[in-house]
Amino acid sequence: MSSNLRQIPLTCSGHTRPVVHLDFSDVCDSGYFLISACKDGSPMLRQGDTGDWIGTFEGHKGAVWGVALNKSATLAASGAADFTGKVWNAVTGGEIHSFQHKHIVKTVAFDQTSENIVTGSNEKLVRVFSLQSPTADAELYTGHTGAVKRALFCRDDKCIISAAEDKTVRLWDRLTGNEVQRLNFPNNPNSLEISSDNHILTVTHGSSISFWEVDTLKKLKEIKMPTNVASASLHPDKHVFVCGGEDFKMYKFDYITGNEIESFKGHFGPVHSVKFSPDGELYASGSEDGTLRLWQTTVGKTYGLWKCTEPGELNNSLNSPREVHAN
Repeated sequence: MSSNLRQIPLTCSGHTRPVVHLDFSDVCDSGYFLISACKDGSPMLRQGDTGDWIGTFEGHKGAVWGVALNKSATLAASGAADFTGKVWNAVTGGEIHSFQHKHIVKTVAFDQTSENIVTGSNEKLVRVFSLQSPTADAELYTGHTGAVKRALFCRDDKCIISAAEDKTVRLWDRLTGNEVQRLNFPNNPNSLEISSDNHILTVTHGSSISFWEVDTLKKLKEIKMPTNVASASLHPDKHVFVCGGEDFKMYKFDYITGNEIESFKGHFGPVHSVKFSPDGELYASGSEDGTLRLWQTTVGKTYGLWKCTEPGELNNSLNSPREVHAN
């Protein structure tokens, strides 16, 4: 059925500069939520299945490079060019704490309990801050020789994994504070994602995407892309993955075979970030063109704002991309 239907993304406008990072919450009582990082300095929160704007977190004085939502969408975090990593109340929009750094903060992430955040910065450092004791000294991880682009908690929050502009991904033991494993790449890694079951690490680097076992950092496979890729996301069922990069396109690939399934051109600039929703029904993309777009995993399925009225037809309300404005 979907072969006769055209992929029509929902276009979420409101940002005024490139959208560089995205994150989803888990599915909560009131659905799930999407946060976006933008060089306009104003991270935005949206309803995840429709893209409808909920609110903007105001307080940064520079481009926002990384964002995160905790699982329950009660907390948000953002890292910015004003040398701060901020934690927000995602319900009220109020700032809870601002963690000062000495250079641009590129990445933020929550642990599973929402008790800590990890940050990575152009200082080439990885830090972990306690939200229970925000004035306490941060855990500090040193060793990268380039700016840290992404950092995540892994292995039941006992470790940190980070990617930097030194062509490495490094694993840090939080008990000892030491680097315990290192992956070397021919190009700087651009993105990290850990699968929803915490078993697979996805890394983009150059025009390749590689997949690794989280518990051992054993490489599972590496797949070459048609373009330099900035970001990739693995579907929750691990059958397909999506990616985007320099050629403005969104690609969907079969994870098992490594074959391309389809590609779509909707953005008018390079794609900086892609992410599957927690239920796997859609994936979001953020671009240099200043927009977010939401794409159906199964084209033609009735879901969110996509309505299928008859076999082979989409509802007339989706004959052109929906604009969702932040007023």
